[in-house]
Order: sequence, then C-alpha cells, then structure tokens
Amino acid sequence: MPTHQNPLADVLDDLHDDRTTPTDYAESCLDRLDATEGDIRAFLPEEDRRERVLDAAASLENEHGDGDRPPLYGVPVAVKDIYHVDGFETRAGSSVPPEALAGPQSDVVTALLEAGALVFGKTVTAEFAYFEPGPTRNPHDLGHTPGGSSSGSAAAVAAGVTPLATGTQTYGSIVRPAAFCGIVGVKPSYDRIPMGGVFPVSESADHAGYFTQDVAGASEAAPVFYDDWDDVSPDEKPVLGVPDDAYLSQADDEMLAHYEDRLEDLRDAGYEVRRTDALADVSTVYDRHDDMVSGEAALAHDELYAAYGDRYADSTAGLLADGREVSVGRLVDCRNARRALRDRLEATMDETGVDAWVAPSAPGPAPEGIDSTGDPVMDTPWTHACVPAVGLPAGRVDGLPVGLQFVGGFGDDERLLAWCGGLESVLAAD
Repeated sequence: MPTHQNPLADVLDDLHDDRTTPTDYAESCLDRLDATEGDIRAFLPEEDRRERVLDAAASLENEHGDGDRPPLYGVPVAVKDIYHVDGFETRAGSSVPPEALAGPQSDVVTALLEAGALVFGKTVTAEFAYFEPGPTRNPHDLGHTPGGSSSGSAAAVAAGVTPLATGTQTYGSIVRPAAFCGIVGVKPSYDRIPMGGVFPVSESADHAGYFTQDVAGASEAAPVFYDDWDDVSPDEKPVLGVPDDAYLSQADDEMLAHYEDRLEDLRDAGYEVRRTDALADVSTVYDRHDDMVSGEAALAHDELYAAYGDRYADSTAGLLADGREVSVGRLVDCRNARRALRDRLEATMDETGVDAWVAPSAPGPAPEGIDSTGDPVMDTPWTHACVPAVGLPAGRVDGLPVGLQFVGGFGDDERLLAWCGGLESVLAAD
C-alpha cells in the first residue's frame, strides 16, 4: 500500500539541524508525489508544481539558512481547496468558475507561510466541503474511501507526501478521515483556529484544523495554527468518559468490540474510564445540527447558487433546498442549542469527574468504494458542541485503520493535546 512514514517532528529536527535542506526535502516530497499521485489522487493538478515548490524552498534557504529559522522552516503543507491561497485558484471541489469563489488569503495560510512553511499544493475536497466526494482514494487500500470532506489532505499525510495538511470539519471531516487514513486529526474548540479566508459551509459549525502523522507533529504545529496557543506539560492521566447507550449504539458491532478492547488497554495503562449517559438525546442533536448547517449553507450560497445552480451536485443542491425551508426562528434555536449542549456536557464532566471523553472516530473502518465518504455520526455531537477533539490511530478492524477520538472541554485544547501523547503510546501498542 502507498503509505510512508514522514512525521513532522522528525522533519523539523532534520531541517533545523542541517541534516537536510528545504530544497532537498522538498525534492523528496515531490518524488513521493510522483510515485503515489496516480493511485491516490490527493492533489489538484498543477502545471510546473516542481519548479514552483523548489523555488519557494530555495527562497527559504536564502532568507533563513544562516540565521534564526522560523518554527516550520522548510515544511511543505498540503492545503484543502476551500482555503484561499494567493496565487492559487479556489475551486472547492466544484464546477463553479473559480473567479466566482475568489477571496483573500486565509489567516491560517498566512500564519503557515510566516512560520516558514511552503504551500505544496491544493488538495481535493468534497464539493463545497459537504458530501459529494472527489476522486481521492485511501492510501491503505485504494478500493476504499479516505473519508471526507478533507479527503485529499488526510490522504496526502497518510501517503507521506507532506507531513502536514490543513482541513476543516463541519460534521466529521477532520476526525473521520484521520481515522480512515490512520493518522492524527486536530479539530479545535470553535473559533480558536481562525476561519478567515476559508470558503464557508456553516458559520456556526465550521472548524479549521489540521492533520499530521503523530501527536508530536501535531504539537509542533499547534502554536502556528492557533492564535493564542499556550503550551502546557501533561499533568496526571485524565479520567476518561464513555458516552454510553444511544450514542455508542450507532457504531458497528466490530468497531464496538474493538473500542471495548482499547478501553481495556487504557485501563491496563492506568487510565480510569467512567461510563455515563451523556448524549442520550443524540438523535435530537443530529436534527438540530442538520437544520443549522443546511440553513446557514443556503444563506452562504444564495447568490452563488442563483448564478451557477446547474453546476452543483445533487447532494449539495439538496442541502441548500433543505436549508431554504429552515425558518429564522429554527436557525436561532439551533445556534443557541450548541451552547446548551456544551454546558450539559461540561456539567456531566464536573459531576462524574471526567476530564476528557473517548469515543470511536467513526462507526467502523473506511467503507468500500469512493462514492461515499462514510458516516460522520460519531463526530457530529462534538462538532455541534464546539468542543475540541483529537483523532488518534487505534489499530485496525478488518485490515483497515480505525481511530478513537478524545474530546475535551471547550477551550481546553492545550491540555487535551498534551494528554494525547500518552494516549497515543497506549493505542499504538496494538
């Protein structure tokens, strides 16, 4: 299978300690792309990519080679094609003319460039970051989906083409593809990573985030993605909460058995696991989230769809049609419900002494075929509550990668990621 180890923390060590140069490392990533892209199709085609990327790497060497080096010096980054990047078209997985989608460069991309990274290329996304899939395939098995909508970004990191990629999550589009591709996905608390310059789906549900191959790399990247990151050292092992019954029953039997095995591994490693009845009303949460996303998407696409509606896929057109039926009052209620759900989750954490939730990242491994990106049902409640989630690889089911997600309290992103280093080591022992 076309996967390859390319962990960000190791890459940074090599670049900062002169064991490689940005040009040499970029050349190796370009060679890796040449070897895998025909199968995986993670990137949008680009003429003269090699020349552009090598020129950018040489410019970084000239600017920083003999002086202080920025934190992501020489790191090629794959950018999901709903992030605007100066000098690149934004197509958002659609047939709409790119000039109709143009906008100012995203805040995240600007921060990455200022940190010494270089844009390796734009990655495939589902149309307008919803559910209509692109051509990308799972690097672990080309007959299976990589997940969506951040399909190209997750596949690029899993294939070892770039050590870092941007993504977004409106339902489950960071955590789910991370699980299907066997990598780490970071979804922040709402609005802690800026969404400026990212083409919207739902302003109340969209989260910007990123992918790496391991937690060490995710930790290296966090201060660049977050405007206000404050590094913390891991404290005592967190008490982990299981949202039982209605929520968990949506996972496949094989995934549930694997999940229980991994919980036992965590207990054996000294983590306390407490079962709760959190998310007992999960079906109501889904209904609210669907209405909120569709209603806001309809507003965001009002003028664009009026001009180019015949170019939209049926699934996306259906989303907008549903959204036009959502009343203003219902939309306000759904937005307010985000905070109510967050408050209830935090109250349950306080009452039970839970520090972080642990849940399957998806109902099972990646489905066969690429006509569907999989079901975000395990991710949507956490997205709706706007709380931080980190998806970690957690072994395999039926020969394919699966993941567990660890979910913290709102704004507690730093402690959550710090805890994930220890959690990753337990899950990696499978």
